[in-house]
Amino acid sequence: MSPKKKLFLAFAVLLCAYSHAQDTSLKALPLDDLSPFKSQAGNWQIVGDVVMNPWIDIHAKKPVPAIESGKKNKKTKDAPASEPPRAVTFTAGKGILLNLNDDVKKDHIVTNIEHGDMELELEVMLPKGSNSGIYLQGRYEVQLLDSWGVKDPTYSDIGGIYRNWETAPAKIYMGKAPLSNPAKAPGLWQNLKISFRAPRFDASGKKIANARFNYVNLNGVRIHDNVEVPEPTGGPIENNEKPTGPIMIQGDHGPVAIRNIRYKLMEENNVSLGEITFRVFQGNFVDVASFNSAKPVKSGTSPELTAEVIEEENNYGVTYAGNINIPVEDTYDFLLTVTGGAVMKVNGQTIIDLQRGDDWRVHKGSLKLAPGMYPFEIANFKTASWMPPRVRLAIKTASTYPKELQAFNSYPPDDSPTSPILIDVGSKPKLLRAFVDFKGIRSQRLTHSIGVGDPGGVHYVYDMQTGNLACVWRGAFVDATPMWHDRGDGSFKPRGAVQFTFLGQPLAFLATQSDAFPVTTSENEFRAKGYVIDEATGTPLFRYVYQGLDVEDKIFPDDGNRSVTHEVVIKNRGTKAGLYYKLAEGNSIYLMADGLYSIDKQFYIKPAQHVVVRDVNGKKELVAVVEGNNVKYTIIW
Repeated sequence: MSPKKKLFLAFAVLLCAYSHAQDTSLKALPLDDLSPFKSQAGNWQIVGDVVMNPWIDIHAKKPVPAIESGKKNKKTKDAPASEPPRAVTFTAGKGILLNLNDDVKKDHIVTNIEHGDMELELEVMLPKGSNSGIYLQGRYEVQLLDSWGVKDPTYSDIGGIYRNWETAPAKIYMGKAPLSNPAKAPGLWQNLKISFRAPRFDASGKKIANARFNYVNLNGVRIHDNVEVPEPTGGPIENNEKPTGPIMIQGDHGPVAIRNIRYKLMEENNVSLGEITFRVFQGNFVDVASFNSAKPVKSGTSPELTAEVIEEENNYGVTYAGNINIPVEDTYDFLLTVTGGAVMKVNGQTIIDLQRGDDWRVHKGSLKLAPGMYPFEIANFKTASWMPPRVRLAIKTASTYPKELQAFNSYPPDDSPTSPILIDVGSKPKLLRAFVDFKGIRSQRLTHSIGVGDPGGVHYVYDMQTGNLACVWRGAFVDATPMWHDRGDGSFKPRGAVQFTFLGQPLAFLATQSDAFPVTTSENEFRAKGYVIDEATGTPLFRYVYQGLDVEDKIFPDDGNRSVTHEVVIKNRGTKAGLYYKLAEGNSIYLMADGLYSIDKQFYIKPAQHVVVRDVNGKKELVAVVEGNNVKYTIIW
């Protein structure tokens, strides 16, 4: 197969997967009050905001006030004792589900809704040392634990599928550790996405298929893929299995906050096709009409929709006709992917019309249908020789996954797979020049960026066009497949939970404290001077010139590879006033304990100098006035 065909197949499969992901519409579980949940002991409440001090362990012993010896002067009142800082504080309001358990109030919380197959997404925040869990159907636990910095996660770390406590050999399940640990620091919001498939039972109630986690994503990283769970895990709501059950959140092991709970109850997709009749034509056709009246070179019937009835690789037309069995009334999305042009009709109504002989994309048509059998027609023609014949038809609704209705060989998942080109660091730091899409957005591509990987597993991207630390992450280094496979596009993807910072230039002379930092700067003002490598450590020292200032940037892992410190040195500061350095931006920035600033509760900044929080263009910014010759701060996430 030619390289172009290989590229087409890989790209088309990716597009199919992408289209499926984009079709999902999740429903919000309202957190205005506790009405979506069953009653509990009172350890759960709805609040408007929550702050968790990342340095206070919930298991730390509370300080015991000193007792003064001797007799106390009755005329002297005791001085009020200052209250020690708390691990968790909150304010009244709506939108966040918060558990604050004690020795008496320590109930789990259970939803009123029950589910079978489900798509679930939420954000969770844990204080230092805390522990909880999300139980699908009240029986299959995805662990929640403060696992920040854990190098080799087990089933008991955040995202792990927990074990059970059965003793009979046939019932023991030892859990499943996450593939990696993209956990954030205590007190930060973490995103969890779960796709769950409920166990299946026959008409007599006998289980015929185990529960399964289709996937689990933590902070954007896939940590489980197609994990079967044969028994309920430890601490279920009931130690049995059923077609449906509630969501249960553990409330007896420590504080936990949850917000933005969104879900979709999924159903079985029982759409089916009847026998297919087909006709194949040969010729250089420009549209469907040009071969519909031609004499077919081949015709017949097929039990499946398949491109294998086509014997030529190119310059052909083909028509398929049959019936679609619609089991329930709903709006159905028809996802058609062919090589070339196509017209699709359902019940005589044209829902897809693409008159282009070299197309390859996924096309969607929608139709509301009552239960019944409906005739359909698909006409396809192809003129582009660099693409193989392919026909795919998938049908879905808002509450069902796409059901593939073609023969496997008619549109294989990937009949020419490409091994990913994964770059690891090794024993010394590794540098890789490449494009990087800021926050994964193609229109925000950084074209003068360099990825720096550290043997300790903490990595970053530096934007040499602006002198900015663009993002940081922990774990594996990068996936260079987009850059080096086939023709490539020059970009790589970080292989971890990436924490992006901001776009633009962080160092600038501003006329007033309210002026915005420049997003781009002319070469007359800013000029990159590349980098030099420290021979002892192998780490880069970045250099640039800004309005006559010679600047050096040093970035290195810190605190046992749990943070990154950025040190900026200006060698010829001079006396010109109005020099500022932006450390972070976000919608919410506030000072916590020990000089730590929270940025949208997504990461922390610990500055080594005086900083201010200011409002510019609807955003908060954490800014230092550069009066000396250096700026230093640490990013913790």
